[in-house]
Amino acid sequence: MKKIRILSLDGGGIRGIIPGVILSYLEKQLQLKENSHRKIGDYFDFIAGTSTGGILACAYLMGNEDGMAKYSAGDAVDLYLKEGSGIFYRSLKQKVSSGFGLLDEKYSAKALEQDLLSFFGDAVLDSFIKPCLITSYEITARNAHFFNSAEAQDPLYNFKVRDIARATSAAPTYFEPALIYSQAGQSFSMIDGGVFANNPALCAYAEARKMKFSELLRNREKPDLPTAKDMLLISIGTGTVKEAYHYKDFKNAGQLKWLQPIIDILMSGNAETVDYQLNQIYKTLEPKDQTDYYRLEPSLREALPKMDLASLQNIDNLKQAGLWFIDKNKAVLDEIVQKILENE
Repeated sequence: MKKIRILSLDGGGIRGIIPGVILSYLEKQLQLKENSHRKIGDYFDFIAGTSTGGILACAYLMGNEDGMAKYSAGDAVDLYLKEGSGIFYRSLKQKVSSGFGLLDEKYSAKALEQDLLSFFGDAVLDSFIKPCLITSYEITARNAHFFNSAEAQDPLYNFKVRDIARATSAAPTYFEPALIYSQAGQSFSMIDGGVFANNPALCAYAEARKMKFSELLRNREKPDLPTAKDMLLISIGTGTVKEAYHYKDFKNAGQLKWLQPIIDILMSGNAETVDYQLNQIYKTLEPKDQTDYYRLEPSLREALPKMDLASLQNIDNLKQAGLWFIDKNKAVLDEIVQKILENE
């Protein structure tokens, strides 16, 4: 049997440029190896994403008229390189009216929503070429919500792709919640999935365990209800953030001072915990299967860690951070390419 090839993409706002650049390299290497023009979404069996990773996942899984991936990894990262500064733009009026982010969300969602409309159009979830898991959180019902294309044949669980991308990236304090509707007409008030699963790799593992891939992929060589030994899991972060917070600065801190640090700590803490848990799961396997979990966590290098810092300089620094990671990790990336093709 062939392994289920799973791609998991973290949240991180504009820092999504980094995994986008890395996946552009992987896509080119895969194409060269098999002399094809297939795109990154064609090479994975299941893709999970949170926030910016959810937007990338949606892009990779959009299909064309032939049932193959519509967008390349380069097309997806261009959305950030070309539109990022517009998405994270604040006029003076917006700054003042929002109390510089203290009284209202920092950014209007109009630019983001227009870009998502231009990129995804009216496509719906059940048109994806592969199964997916994209995270969000419903603030009225107070529950985690997972968009899964394998369940989207039912109108109750089918949504416009642009609404899914808006929901998964509705980061509290940055953008207002997303009010979206299923194809059945049910309304949902959604915020960024990063509040509970900034690294969605463990969610992807749990979801994959219950899926019948031989049917979903129409491939008898793919296992149903796979366990860890049946999965090749590639998890990619958006840059290591290790800013130190000192006791003397926070011993008397109130809500305002804790707001930004606690978001940073929750995101990085979640990513580290999920990585620890998956490492422990894979350590229980036979030696030949233990190396089929990869956590790629690039350094930010000269890029700054703020999720919304979309200046031209920082955008270029994020791109360079991705390229630097590729240069220093070619052996690992080439190993991943080989395993992806072996499990075609």
